[in-house]
Amino acid sequence: MLLKDLLVGRRDRWQPIIREFERALGKASVIRRRDELLTYECDGLAAYRQRPALVVLPRTTEEVAAAVRLCDQHDLPWVARGAGTGLSGGALPVEDGVLIVTAKMKRILHVDCENQRLVVQPGVINNWVTQAVSDRGFYYAPDPSSQSVCSIGGNVAENSGGVHCLKYGVTTNHVLGLKVVTPDGTVVELGGAVPEQPGYDLPGLFVGSEGTLGIATEITLRILKTPEAICVLLADFPDIEAAGNAVMATIAAGIVPAGMEIMDNLSINAVEDIVATGCYPRDAGAILLVELDGIAIEVTENIAKVAAICRQNGSREITTATDAETRLKLWKGRKAAFAAAGHLSPDYFVQDGVVPRTQLARVLREIEALSERSGFRIANVFHAGDGNLHPLILYNGSVPGEFAQVEAVGGEILRLCVEAGGSISGEHGIGADKNCYMPQMFSATDLETMQYVRAAFNPKGLANPGKLFPTPRTCGEAANAQKSAQFKGVALF
Repeated sequence: MLLKDLLVGRRDRWQPIIREFERALGKASVIRRRDELLTYECDGLAAYRQRPALVVLPRTTEEVAAAVRLCDQHDLPWVARGAGTGLSGGALPVEDGVLIVTAKMKRILHVDCENQRLVVQPGVINNWVTQAVSDRGFYYAPDPSSQSVCSIGGNVAENSGGVHCLKYGVTTNHVLGLKVVTPDGTVVELGGAVPEQPGYDLPGLFVGSEGTLGIATEITLRILKTPEAICVLLADFPDIEAAGNAVMATIAAGIVPAGMEIMDNLSINAVEDIVATGCYPRDAGAILLVELDGIAIEVTENIAKVAAICRQNGSREITTATDAETRLKLWKGRKAAFAAAGHLSPDYFVQDGVVPRTQLARVLREIEALSERSGFRIANVFHAGDGNLHPLILYNGSVPGEFAQVEAVGGEILRLCVEAGGSISGEHGIGADKNCYMPQMFSATDLETMQYVRAAFNPKGLANPGKLFPTPRTCGEAANAQKSAQFKGVALF
C-alpha cells in the first residue's frame, strides 16, 4: 500500500473520533493541527519525541472522564500530561494515541488551614500552593527544582521530591486523598481528608504510578506550619568526598536538616556564569548547602554543630543566613543548576539514581572514572542527605551516535547505584527512559506482580502504554524506533 493511501485511511478513521471529542469537550479543547501538536511531542526529556495524533485539554473531572471513556470505547492508547517538565519521558506520547493535558485544570478548590489541608486540581503549579497559604503561616513541603513551573498532577504521577525531602518526605507523604478517573472512565475517590484511613493505602499505590493507573483530577494535600526559625548554611570543600563525609557526620550526630545539597565544581561555575549569585566560591571542589528549621533555640544549636562538623571535614569558609532574602540567594544557584548546565554544553542527559549515604563517596569516584573513560563531562548536583544523585552528562546531540553513547553511560551510572544498594530513581520516575533497567532492581516475579496491579486498574493497557515496565526492546532501541517512526512528522489533518 502506498504511503498516501495509508495517510488517507488514517484520516478517515480519525475524523469521526475527533468530532466525538469536540462534542464532549468543545472544539477549543481539541488540538489536531500538525503545527500545534508539535508543542506536545516530548516532555523535559527532549531526546525522546513522538507527535500525538490528538491532544485534548479538559477543564473538569467530568471532561477528563468523557475523554478517557472515548479512548476506551475506540481502544485508543492515551497519555496524561501536566506541565511537561518531567525528565524521564513519562509524558511522551504514543503513536496514534491521545494526549490528555491537564494544564487548564488549575484551580485551588478549597483551603482549610485549620485542618492543614487544601484541595487542588492537577494543573496547579507547585509553588502556587505555598503562595496560597503563606500569609496564614503555612507552606507545602515538596519543592522540586522546577517548582515554579511543574504541576501538582505531574508531582503525583512521579512522586516528586525536592530539596526538603530529607526531613519532610516526597509527594506521597503529603497526599491525603485523590479523585481519580480510572482507565475505563470511572470516577473514584482514593483516601480522604484525614491522614489515616482503614483498608489498603490506595493513595500510596496511585502516587508514583506514572499515569498507568488513571488520572488524578482533584488532590487533597497536607500543608505544614511555617517553622519558627530557618537557617541556611553554605560550606565549601576541597572535593566532593570531603563534602560527603560532612553529610554523613551530620546525620550520625543525630541532626536531621530540612535539606542537604551538594554541587561539584563544574556545576558551581555553570551556576555562577548564569545566575551570578556571588555566594559560590568558584575554586571550591564542592559546596554543601544545609537548611535547618524548627524552634529557634534548636536551629541555633544545630547550625553551630553543623558548622563545626564541616570545619572538621575540611571546609575553608562557612556562610549562614537566617533572613528570607539571603536564604533565597543561597538556594538560587542550586535551584537553577539544571538550567545552568545548558551553558556548558549543547545538550545534557540527567540521571536520577539513589545510593546509601555511606556509599556516596565511592559511587561519585566511580562516576568520575566513568566520565574519564567515556570522554563525556559529568556535572554532579544531588540531594546529599538521602543519596539522590543527579549526574548531568554533557554531550552534543548533533553528533551522530553520541546520544546512544550517553544513554549507555547513564545506564552504567544506574548499575553502579543498584550495586551500591540503591535505586534507579529517586524522584524523576521511570517513564520511557529507564523502564529497561527495572530488571536490575526487581526479579521477574516482582515485575509480574506489579503488572497484576496495573492490569487491575488498566486491563486494556491503554493508559500510558510502554512506560514504567520493560518492553522487549532496550531503551536505546525504543528511542531509535520512536525517532524513526514511519509517520513521525507527517501531517495527518
